[in-house]
Amino acid sequence: MAGTVTVVARDTVRIGCASAFWGDTSAGAEQLVRRGDIGFLVFDYLAEITMSLLARARARKPELGYVPDFVETLAPLLQEIKQRGIRVVSNAGGINPHAAAATLRSRAANAGIALHIVVVTGDDLTDRTEDIRAAGATEMFSGASMPEKLTTMNAYLGAQPIALALDRGADVVITGRCVDSAVVLGPLVHSFGWLWTDYDRLAQGSLAGHLLECAAQVTGGLFTDWRDVPGWDDMGMPIAECGPDGSFVVSKPAGTGGLVSPFSVGEQMLYEIGDPGSYVLPDVVCDFRAVIIASCGPDQVRVVGAQGRAPTPTLKVSATWHDGYRVMGTLTVGGYEAAPRAQRVGEAILTRVRRLLTARGISDFSETSIEVLGAESMYGPRSQPYAAGNREVVLKIGARHRDQQALEILAREIAPSGSSMAQGITGFFAGRPSVQPVLRLFSFLWPKEKVATVVHDGDEQIVVPFATSQPLSAPPDIAAPQRAIGVADGAVPLIALAVGRSGDKGNSANIGIIARKPEYLPWLRAALAADVIRDWFAHTGVSKVERFDLPGMHALNFVLHDALGGGGVASLRVDAQGKAFAQMLMDHPIPVPLTLANSLIGVTSARENTAKAAIAT
Repeated sequence: MAGTVTVVARDTVRIGCASAFWGDTSAGAEQLVRRGDIGFLVFDYLAEITMSLLARARARKPELGYVPDFVETLAPLLQEIKQRGIRVVSNAGGINPHAAAATLRSRAANAGIALHIVVVTGDDLTDRTEDIRAAGATEMFSGASMPEKLTTMNAYLGAQPIALALDRGADVVITGRCVDSAVVLGPLVHSFGWLWTDYDRLAQGSLAGHLLECAAQVTGGLFTDWRDVPGWDDMGMPIAECGPDGSFVVSKPAGTGGLVSPFSVGEQMLYEIGDPGSYVLPDVVCDFRAVIIASCGPDQVRVVGAQGRAPTPTLKVSATWHDGYRVMGTLTVGGYEAAPRAQRVGEAILTRVRRLLTARGISDFSETSIEVLGAESMYGPRSQPYAAGNREVVLKIGARHRDQQALEILAREIAPSGSSMAQGITGFFAGRPSVQPVLRLFSFLWPKEKVATVVHDGDEQIVVPFATSQPLSAPPDIAAPQRAIGVADGAVPLIALAVGRSGDKGNSANIGIIARKPEYLPWLRAALAADVIRDWFAHTGVSKVERFDLPGMHALNFVLHDALGGGGVASLRVDAQGKAFAQMLMDHPIPVPLTLANSLIGVTSARENTAKAAIAT
């Protein structure tokens, strides 16, 4: 009932996450509701570009602007959710959370189900653009001035309004933009009555949220040792069973596919976190360096050791802006010397189009990209010698321009290569490519005191003040593990000694590396200095690499700045989010003692063994 505040203390709370992004499988929610024995069902849908897509949808129809998948996935399960007492939290509201709530409320009413739905707003700062511009907001990474016209502008809210909504008895909480982990931290604060100064518990709860937010990525999805992961067709969705002290166990529904192990969970912990000693969230600054992840049963992993500090007085705000257009097209080339023929085709197409643009008085492209997929274009100068001899490749051509017409000319001129250039051109499976707007990210910090977070509970509107904060402090010193190592008279590829995962933050890539055994870490630290990583990925344009230690996990985390060609939809690269970076690093040779190298023969994956055989041949 609106206005009633209820806080129930529990021994443990089970939270399941059914979605990692807009477009994730609709089967996850059903699996968790019927087989997960959960108390809370959460969904994470939003990314920076998603907000722009939702803004465009609302511009066409005012009743849109939220993630429709949320309603369509949840509606058939509402009766069971109600009967089981499961409560739902989601950021599916996008830029129109009231519309999401109205649609879900209508679907529930039509099914005869009464739902107490509470909405959280306050993240959308678009109507304050000029005030923020006048205050001199600059891009938090590059220092650039604010663009003239923005598409969206949303602050990352925290868990406080979610917890309050649950305190007031909400069955469903729908938010706009919030940090991904907040949809888990909010239920934990509500369930255990944590104070907003219980920083270590808040850090543990945020870590639980960080692990769950990408759904099956923590239950074996994207895992380095992919051969060990069964049941890709029925991947288990993650569940965190949390205790009042903040410790928790990650698992999945029994009988589902996937794998929950210290390494699969550890890879997800390192995913996109930047500095593990200062992972800044609206409610707490987290320090994950001493986190310990250990098996406690089949497909069960216990996580402890996160520490927290007071949150900062600012929120991160992400805005998007329109920066011209791009087009990306593909074709397939088969047969002898496919790779060099495809490269020549790409160069010829761009040369022809440039001539056509000049004839029409149109300026040159601002950026172009040719990648021959199958010839290891993503590896740059580190592509293997045998790759150029591949007999089938995909040519990808990309370009950016301020004038949409220029890119439409390029889109038309890709197909004619099929009759005028290399033999073996085929596979125009995507048809003529379409011209798309380029949306760039502009991120800045904004004082919390200038953001009004509001909980809408029926006719009531409750403004939620932010908890006490202070300027970002440096994390306490944790000495990097030091251990004398002997003579390295052998070498093995990184994959024999470690697992890893990579992802993106804007135009920066993040690579997390975990030693397979603690005794391997000194060799990793000796071989993988920041400047070594920068050299390995120099072809990406990386400007700086930072390395961070995580002694609790025997791990290293690398942040590669300016390595993604603009990142997101601003990039012309096939891997615009650095998803393959960790796997590309797995080939890096690590000097080790010959005895260790000999003991690891056969440990490397079939991919490495196949590559070595091909080179030898």
